[in-house]
Amino acid sequence: MPGLELFSDKERKEVNDVLDSGVLMRYGFDAMRNGHWKALALEKALAERMGVDYAQVVSSGTAALTIALASAGIGAGDEVIMPTFTFVASFESILAVGAVPILVNVDDTLTLDPKAVEYAITKKTKAVMPVHMCGSMADLRALKSICQDHGLLLLEDACQAIGGTFEGKPLGSYGDLGCFSFDYVKTVTCGEGGAIITNNEKYYTNADHYSDHGHDHIGKDRGAEGHPFLGYNFRISELNAAVGLAQIRRLDEFLAIQKSNYLILRRTLESIPQITFRRVPQGGEESYAFLSFFLPNAKMAKEVHTALGEEGVDGCFYWYDNKWHYYREWEHLIHKKSLGRLPKEVYEQLPDYSKSDFSKSDQWIGRNISCLIKLGWTESEVQARAQKIAKIIGRFLK
Repeated sequence: MPGLELFSDKERKEVNDVLDSGVLMRYGFDAMRNGHWKALALEKALAERMGVDYAQVVSSGTAALTIALASAGIGAGDEVIMPTFTFVASFESILAVGAVPILVNVDDTLTLDPKAVEYAITKKTKAVMPVHMCGSMADLRALKSICQDHGLLLLEDACQAIGGTFEGKPLGSYGDLGCFSFDYVKTVTCGEGGAIITNNEKYYTNADHYSDHGHDHIGKDRGAEGHPFLGYNFRISELNAAVGLAQIRRLDEFLAIQKSNYLILRRTLESIPQITFRRVPQGGEESYAFLSFFLPNAKMAKEVHTALGEEGVDGCFYWYDNKWHYYREWEHLIHKKSLGRLPKEVYEQLPDYSKSDFSKSDQWIGRNISCLIKLGWTESEVQARAQKIAKIIGRFLK
């Protein structure tokens, strides 16, 4: 996820504005700023690009998920349904507010299986968190219908899928709340950063306050601001926001390059009949951040992945054995390992995932390889890469 590949004078200009003013904090110091408010400008640009009323930029994608849950009132003992395939931040954010992550299977979209979601709903369920992994989305229409039927919050974790759309709406804007990550290896980067988007004024106001120690941000005297409820420090700095401001303005540029490179790889691999590709739900367009495909069986997928690495094809991932992105290696969650005591609700309600049957997820993730799409490749480099990948795969299909 390659925003870092194309840093330019546009990013340097925004950062230098901050350094010239000397104000690195997003709040206060009005007289020193020379009119520069990078976090506010990034929020405005992001809201406009995503077609929503409100955006709040924060310190990370993990912070964004945590704040989004808190802003909607999710707390101790509430259950949040999430997929078995995601980054650990998804369940970390749920645990951070005292809620309980309920893992369910993914399907051929590599995201939440709506049937599994419906089956997992209990009286304690408060939210469904689809994670749009590797640039493509869950079946959002089905999930939204389920949430409406059961009175649940639909929170989109779009941290890996900025720029994708579903039914003409940017990913992150389809549900009640959407979250993005702007860390160093995302399509748009701040170095470190994240954002929450929503059309719900209450959720936005809560997010604004919660991310800054509960400050209500009324008036111009920070020391005199009210604290309507408890909050924490999830602020983004002006330096980080400055990088993101330049990058969000370049999002369409990045997406166009990603799509072009993605299509070269895909067209080559489509010539191999034994390969199938992840399903993009009808009405959706992925961000083209990864090319994800399935081989006939897990043994072959693992062998192909090993061969790709040995022959210098970088940026290809076999998530089934990945320690950060698939439930099989989440030992700290499975065994409830924490520095301090977990909340009683979490300890008592968290399922025993060491005994869970996620074989339906395994059949998809075990056969999948996801190849990162870089922006810096020349067309000839992409063509050569595509041919090399196809040749390596072909050896295992004979």
